[in-house]
Amino acid sequence: MSAASTKALVLDFGGVISRTLFETHDLSEAALGLAPGTLTWRGPFAPETDALWQAMQADHITEREYWMARTQSVGRLVGEEWNDMQTFVQRARGADVEAVIRPEAVAAVHRAKAAGCKLAVLSNELDLFYGASFRERLPLLQLFDVIIDATYTGILKPDRRAYEMCADALGVAAADCVFVDDQSRNVLGAIQLGWKTVQFDVTDPATSYARALALLDI
Repeated sequence: MSAASTKALVLDFGGVISRTLFETHDLSEAALGLAPGTLTWRGPFAPETDALWQAMQADHITEREYWMARTQSVGRLVGEEWNDMQTFVQRARGADVEAVIRPEAVAAVHRAKAAGCKLAVLSNELDLFYGASFRERLPLLQLFDVIIDATYTGILKPDRRAYEMCADALGVAAADCVFVDDQSRNVLGAIQLGWKTVQFDVTDPATSYARALALLDI
């Protein structure tokens, strides 16, 4: 693959590389000392039962507001006042970082890297939610050429500047970027800039990654 035609795989982190908190209620309950079945909100897995998720999808609240509400409610369940998402994530899943990473993500990243593609994470809240220590303990992220994290840039997807910053850092044309995200608004933002996209289906990660690799001609 020549430098002029280098392609890039650009991944969201939460939900795409990592399993969602919706999928790991059992791990969270065990880590927090909560009875099995205590956490019942299921987001995209049962949107009809999650009014807060519906509000986010309708753009009545932001993704950060959704997770702050969940953070505060879980904090109350353990008798504490939690005012940042990082507390929730680190307490619920910080002990074993590898346990929450999708195996499909690991396989796709290695295949893309071996094929000569550039790799980037484009996240709205990587360190804000997970903390820098989580990222540092995750060897997979060492394979990425670029990590653009709105924790530091202050520019949230779907703001076009987030995508432009990522493409510029990679040195790759928009048409050569394949972007994978589980939020439709973020996917639309990339499409408007001419990126190829896959809206990640958290209920079928294998198919989503297969579609992304196909767009990279892998």
